[in-house]
Amino acid sequence: MSLFYDLQICINGDHTFFLNQDVISKYSGSLRKMIKQSKKKRNKKSKSPEIITIEIDGFPGGSDGFELVSRFCYSNGGISIDVSNVSTLYCCSVFLGMTEKLCFSNLLLQTESFLEEVFYGSWNDIVLSLKSCEQVFLHADSYGLVDKLIFSALTKISRSSEAFSSSSLSSSSPSSAKNTPESDKRLASQNVSCGRSNEWWFDDMSSLSPVIILKLIRIIGAYKTNVKSLVLTKFLLHYLKTRLQTKSRNIELMRNKLEYSDLADTAVTGVVLAGKTAFSCRKLFWVLRVLSSFSLSRESKTGLETLIGEMLDQATLDDLLIPAAGGSRESGFYNVDLVIRLLKVFVRNREEEEEESKMKEVGRLIDKYLREISPDQNLKVSKFLGVAESLPDSARGCFDGVYRAIDIYLQSHPNLTPEDRTKICRCLNYKKLTLETCRQLARNPKIPPDIAIQALKSRCDDQKHRTPTPEVKLVNKSTCRSRRHSQDKKPVMLHHKGFAISEKLAEELKTKEGYNWKVIDRFRERL
Repeated sequence: MSLFYDLQICINGDHTFFLNQDVISKYSGSLRKMIKQSKKKRNKKSKSPEIITIEIDGFPGGSDGFELVSRFCYSNGGISIDVSNVSTLYCCSVFLGMTEKLCFSNLLLQTESFLEEVFYGSWNDIVLSLKSCEQVFLHADSYGLVDKLIFSALTKISRSSEAFSSSSLSSSSPSSAKNTPESDKRLASQNVSCGRSNEWWFDDMSSLSPVIILKLIRIIGAYKTNVKSLVLTKFLLHYLKTRLQTKSRNIELMRNKLEYSDLADTAVTGVVLAGKTAFSCRKLFWVLRVLSSFSLSRESKTGLETLIGEMLDQATLDDLLIPAAGGSRESGFYNVDLVIRLLKVFVRNREEEEEESKMKEVGRLIDKYLREISPDQNLKVSKFLGVAESLPDSARGCFDGVYRAIDIYLQSHPNLTPEDRTKICRCLNYKKLTLETCRQLARNPKIPPDIAIQALKSRCDDQKHRTPTPEVKLVNKSTCRSRRHSQDKKPVMLHHKGFAISEKLAEELKTKEGYNWKVIDRFRERL
């Protein structure tokens, strides 16, 4: 046998190996065939190079995989096989046709024997072998290796489940433990069930790549069978949360964007199917926070938001304070659009059921939410109004909370135009303001004068039909200061501890150019 190299093999266009033809062709049927074809082409030429060059593209494992094969060939068919390299060696042996037809105990037979022990061996060996498939996934998947390892993993999960009955265990004798992959698949599909005890495998499987997890979900067919799939849904949520906590999360998410999107959509499907019986409102908000980092489809977003919106009366302020997507925060720090969509779902659902108590519960929650988001410098007036006006007027017995949110907003946005300051007060129902809040509004210098006057007049109109209180009295003056007043219609008066404002006075506060600010200031000081 020649000891010098007479063969150059270029792997995937980036690495070249200098080998001996006799050594390599002894173990690889594919390379033996390629060498023969190259020799025939060389014999047809008058002058040909002594060294044969072969280019191989799409080799499993790239140059690292071929280096393992070369070591095997130059070691007279001996190599150390373990769970970290068995998947690569198996795919390389299939790719190069390293069968028993060429020599005894070739690489394919050795890897198959090792994998046979892995399939029915320990849980850790199965997981590590699946992990090693990531480097050669396309080949391992096409050769059926991924499917076999997943079936083995599912069988381990099923047999360790508390829900797996003793009768089923007894029917599986030790001899039947090593039956066909089809029986393993059947066994796994019948016994994947819900429960905290079934979650022991979550952390181990979370180390695998999304393509393998997606393959696992598709094999099980969790949402197309009668199998209870809550445990699988919980696993997907755990898996996606774990992947978000990795150091290289941004690179990882971009590299496998489609796979993560499919997994997130599958998780939403499971959550929606499980519904309110399996997930509390707070847990659903947690699901939304986790899955919002992935590219959910429109159908998945709508389904999840509908489920949350129907339970919005159970939400807390912390649940609603979800940061906006992206890092610029140009449209605001919080995801206000999401809250508006959830409110629309809730209102539509509650209008059908006519549950006033739950509507008012959400009204109080939204008032707190408005006060929390008001200091945000990037919060637009339109977004503020979008939240405030999403609820019907009947959702609030009192609008004091809305006014306090407006007051905070005006203090945090001192450069608002008069038009915007008037616009933001549009969501107030002045008749549902308490007397003290109405006075605070009228004294607030950031509130436009016409809004202050309108609030006081609305308070007057509302009190016409109520019993006068010590604080507020509505009277028609029987005596006037002048003959001109006695001939006019009697003015409506609002008394605030000795101070009276009439409709006529409200009109006199105006000038042609608008309100006289000096008069307005003196007016507010006396309130």
